[in-house]
Amino acid sequence: MRYRLTFVAGLALGYVLGTRAGRERYEQMKKSFREVSQNPAVRNTVESATQQGRDVAGKALHTVSEKVGDRVPESVAERVRSLRERGQGDTADDWGTSNT
Repeated sequence: MRYRLTFVAGLALGYVLGTRAGRERYEQMKKSFREVSQNPAVRNTVESATQQGRDVAGKALHTVSEKVGDRVPESVAERVRSLRERGQGDTADDWGTSNT
């Protein structure tokens, strides 16, 4: 999913940089993006998808940990622990919503 979003963002950037419509079209697209990103329905959907992704990742981590066990190098295990710790907490994300 992240690669699709990166691709779409790159496509949009390429369009903006390559368009002959100029600044007016750029401002129109920027305004549209801002309106969509500030829509409460979109924000709720993003937050729900984020939470579902965290849940699925947690289940996958548990399943893989059971099957792999101690065969994971310590450097990888430490990286996973640091990522898990970073993802926890009650801080606000870029959307102004909580990471619950």
